[in-house]
Amino acid sequence: MNPYSEDLRTRILAAVDAGMTKSQAARVFAVSRSTVKLYAQRRRETGSLAPTPRAAPPPSLIGPEQTATLRAQLDAAPDATLAMHCTTWEQAQGVRVSVSTMHRAIARLDWTRKKRRSPRQNATRRRVPPGKTT
Repeated sequence: MNPYSEDLRTRILAAVDAGMTKSQAARVFAVSRSTVKLYAQRRRETGSLAPTPRAAPPPSLIGPEQTATLRAQLDAAPDATLAMHCTTWEQAQGVRVSVSTMHRAIARLDWTRKKRRSPRQNATRRRVPPGKTT
């Protein structure tokens, strides 16, 4: 969810400054009362109503530069579970990763545990209803 615009924040506090209660301002501008209180507190403490910057998502612990290393680990132990791959990765790289992180990294490699593609389907005979002969 994106933060409310600075213009809306200014209008909310202008209404409060003009004598409207925080509860009334919250109803008029369709925001929560705690949002109005937060904006008033932020203006009082910092003098600004600008939204605080959001933290960027953490970088992947298994980056594209480590693709060859991960592929070698997968080729060395193709039957290992995700948890086992996580343990091996931690021992080799010194970085603990979750099962989800390992799963996403393996999916980016388009690697599969399947040894071979599904065989061609066997030809089937046409079914003859009971009592009839061919």
